[in-house]
Amino acid sequence: MLILEDLLYTEDHLWVRVLETGRVSIGITDYGQSLLGEFSSLDIPDVGDKLVEGDLMATAQDIDGEILEFASPVTGTVILVNKEIIDDPDVVSEDPYEEGWLVHIRLEQPRELDDLMSPEDYELYVQEQELLREELTDEDGEDLLEVRENE
Repeated sequence: MLILEDLLYTEDHLWVRVLETGRVSIGITDYGQSLLGEFSSLDIPDVGDKLVEGDLMATAQDIDGEILEFASPVTGTVILVNKEIIDDPDVVSEDPYEEGWLVHIRLEQPRELDDLMSPEDYELYVQEQELLREELTDEDGEDLLEVRENE
């Protein structure tokens, strides 16, 4: 799992890179993309769309139809979208921190960046998530939560 030191992170497994004052780039973390494996599609906002922190920003679907939703980590206007990932979603898996970015946003509330996790905090968060996943999986790899729901 790759976590870069110059980024901020969310619990939804998004990264945020401050590009310049008032502008950020957002993408899916290495760990986040590994949760889905191979992407079959990505749905991201359009240039000019207004995003509000906490509202749905993007969805990713894997080849089995599993969907992962991502909330916007900041409030602002989309000023650039990565068209390459729409045509080839595998770019996110192959290079999540450089070529696999999703959008660039002009911030309206720069203080929201203070609510994001540092690389160290994100690493601890992912470790906790992995421990929970292990606790909810039996030795045969069955999801215990799913088994209980089906009983």
